[in-house]
Amino acid sequence: MTPASPEPTILTPTGDALDGAARALRAGRLVAFPTETVYGLGADATDDAAVVRIYALKRRPRFNPLIAHVADADAARSLVEVDARAASLMARFWPGPLTLVLPRRPECPVSLLAADGLPTLAVRQPAHPVALALLRAFGGPLVAPSANRSGRVSPTTAAHVAAEFGGTPLAILDGGPCAIGVESTVVDLSGPVATLLRPGAVTRDALVACIGRLDAPTATDRPRSPGQLESHYAPSLPVRLDATAARPGEALLAFGPVDTAGYSEVFWLSRDGHPGEAAARLFAGLRALDRDAFCAIAVSPIPETGLGEALNDRLRRAAADRERESPGVPAGGVI
Repeated sequence: MTPASPEPTILTPTGDALDGAARALRAGRLVAFPTETVYGLGADATDDAAVVRIYALKRRPRFNPLIAHVADADAARSLVEVDARAASLMARFWPGPLTLVLPRRPECPVSLLAADGLPTLAVRQPAHPVALALLRAFGGPLVAPSANRSGRVSPTTAAHVAAEFGGTPLAILDGGPCAIGVESTVVDLSGPVATLLRPGAVTRDALVACIGRLDAPTATDRPRSPGQLESHYAPSLPVRLDATAARPGEALLAFGPVDTAGYSEVFWLSRDGHPGEAAARLFAGLRALDRDAFCAIAVSPIPETGLGEALNDRLRRAAADRERESPGVPAGGVI
């Protein structure tokens, strides 16, 4: 009789489960856990082999940097150089959905593979109680990209993670649905002018109010943080943006008071046009409509203001041309 293939295990995050997860991480294994943004695939940030396992399991391009998650601001200061701007942002928005790209300290123990050898490191203190409890039990930084195959729709429940990595012996700490639902805002503070690399729940206006000037990134072939690849967060079906009328065979991600007539199925991001509700439901909606029953996923127009900037950023990347393969993607699969 052929033994059953190993499968992911969803765990209630009790004290024993957290201690076991911390031991697994110290042994170089991967553990998925919730944050307030999306579920992350965690590994010991200081372990080269564990970092390689993340890239392999996700089939992630090696040039796409990872974020080091820390338990508090003092832990971040042991890894990166924190200037006055960074200190202000940490005081205002940590713990929370804000990642800062800062110069690495010379003695920083985080694997250089996590940042593709760059002299900078992306750091964040998550706000989810399970993530913070795991970081404290582990006692060091964890790299934790979204717990999905590279380029695909990010997971916002433990069940999404289990479905993504079927056949993989992966422990998943179940903290319920993610409250925010889109990845963290990323700000690069490694130069004299702050740069918004990825919009998120900490909005552009909130950042400017805290530190002043904020530039857009310049075109570069080398990402400085996650979320900068042109095609990302993508379902299998094509995605059509700013849809105002149905086409045959389409399903609809609906936002606000829109005409839903003619669509094969409708998933409401927010009937009231509330960006926060839409963000929390975005990736679940893309997953729910990504079925062979439809020919494409249409998306209602979403205003670009506030959190709408992050929503539209994710949707543009979900709709981007996927024909070009990114270099350096491992065939992957072993952990």
